[in-house]
Formats: sequence, C-alpha cells, structure tokens
Amino acid sequence: MNLIILFNTFNSYYLAQTKQNSFIKLFCLQSVKEEMLKAEMLYSEEIANETCECYYEEFTQTASHQDAKTKCKLETKKKLNHNRKI
Repeated sequence: MNLIILFNTFNSYYLAQTKQNSFIKLFCLQSVKEEMLKAEMLYSEEIANETCECYYEEFTQTASHQDAKTKCKLETKKKLNHNRKI
C-alpha cells in the first residue's frame, strides 16, 4: 500500500514538472520566434528549440529569467555567427 502512495506522489510531481516545462517551453518558443522575426531572420525551429532547451536548463538552475535569457541568447548568437563563417 505504501508503495502505491509513493508511486502516486512521484507521478504527481513529474506530471507537474512536465506541465511546467511545457508551459515554459511554449512561452519561450513564441518569444524566440518573435525576436527572430523582429531581427528579420528566417525562423528556424531547430534554433528555437535549442535556445529554449538552454533557457529551461539555465532557468531551473538559477531561477532567474533574465540571467537564463541573456546567457542563452548569447550562446545562440555565437552558434549563428560560427555557422555563417563556414
């Protein structure tokens, strides 16, 4: 019986984490898309996903929206500039 209660507790926790991740990722993807369009860049789903994965990881570690956003935008710019030189 205790095992079932423990399993349900973990299940509820991971379900909540998944919903939070999905919400954050949707918000991030929309923001990245808007910024790329404002910068007159061709929207890339791959770049947006990489940027948002970075953002989510940084945000969960630092709990700072601005720090995560700044770091991941910088990393994305570096990747884009590197790829253009090739």
